[in-house]
Amino acid sequence: MSGGVAPIPDECFGRAHAPRGCSTSNTETQPAQTGRASQTVFPFYQETKRMSRRLLVGVFLIGLHAFVGVTLIPDLALGPFGSVLAWAYLALSAVLMRYGVLVRGKGSAVLAWSGLLAMGIFSSLSIFSLLRAFVLTVASLAGWESARLEQGSAYAVIVAVVAVTLFGLLNARRTARVVERDIALRNLPAALDGFSIVQLSDIHVGPTIKRGYIDAIVRRANGLSPDLIVITGDLVDGSVADLRDDIAPLAQLSARHGVYVVTGNHEYYSGADSWIAAFERLNMKVLLNRHVLLAHEGARLVLAGISDYSAELFNPGHRSDPHAALAGAPDDVPRVLLAHQPRSAKAVAEVECHLQLSGHTHGGQFWPWMHFVQWQQPWVAGLQRVGEMQVYISRGTGYWGPPLRFGAPSEITRIRLQKADDLAP
Repeated sequence: MSGGVAPIPDECFGRAHAPRGCSTSNTETQPAQTGRASQTVFPFYQETKRMSRRLLVGVFLIGLHAFVGVTLIPDLALGPFGSVLAWAYLALSAVLMRYGVLVRGKGSAVLAWSGLLAMGIFSSLSIFSLLRAFVLTVASLAGWESARLEQGSAYAVIVAVVAVTLFGLLNARRTARVVERDIALRNLPAALDGFSIVQLSDIHVGPTIKRGYIDAIVRRANGLSPDLIVITGDLVDGSVADLRDDIAPLAQLSARHGVYVVTGNHEYYSGADSWIAAFERLNMKVLLNRHVLLAHEGARLVLAGISDYSAELFNPGHRSDPHAALAGAPDDVPRVLLAHQPRSAKAVAEVECHLQLSGHTHGGQFWPWMHFVQWQQPWVAGLQRVGEMQVYISRGTGYWGPPLRFGAPSEITRIRLQKADDLAP
């Protein structure tokens, strides 16, 4: 196509490790003028797509609130006044959820907590209401319907929502537990046998995660006396100006070989370049498609990091690139790479890495969303494998959005490297 803008194939959108020719800046295959035009068209396309998606989500949520009200409230036998209050709560929930999605940084604490809790409560309320509707439909088809079943199941939904919310809130707000994980690597030098890495991930400092929460994480991580601390992205939900005081305790993280971090998708929502500079000021070294060579008691370890899988959509210069990250790295020493999203593993495995550490999924955070994670990511949590490379996915050290964790506890992961022949098969 001459004299115009080359179309971007649909399969390129949302892909960081896209084939040659899928670059949003087209710097490799298009003339400079065409590249600039593509960069103008692409954000417009993305913004239009984002607005349409928000409209559809808004309509869907309003409809889901109406469904809950119509199917649940009549069977609770609340009386006229109680029913009005129940409908008023659902209306308020729809409004507060909108604020909960948009709030970042230092917005109103009351509105932030109200909106994000409303989001979590309605998640459980809608899921249990849908399950109840299914059960009642089956009962009706089987001839088992009764007023007692309808009312009893309605109260059961409310009890289940309250229980999940209270337990999930307590579980999310406690300091993450330490998860011990021994990972065996072939040909590991004897000096690196037992080398300890503390992995933090997905802390999401923001509307409901503040300085006190971070202080507790730092104390627990430092108490493990690790050789190395790594943070696999999504530290923040807000701007540097809003969150600099809350994130300040991370400067106290201490490990023999230092603290290293990679960007997650949420850093790009809030100005990744500003956050990269802020992390460096906090003595956290950012691995943006690069590696360092660590010397430990006569042995060497390559530690590499790549930018987030989706970074290119926000900053074409930050395109996630495992090849660049390990360019020039010796191939006769163990290689550990930090990548925020597990789906980077396929590209990372191509550069002969031994271990990838990731986060992003939160382990699903609370039921039933862990069952949907694999629509986007290859794995939900735990130790996995791609060919000869192992991948460990943390459930995250904080939480995002609703301050709830149910069925997916947060973790501070202490990884100990071991020689493969030292572990039982």
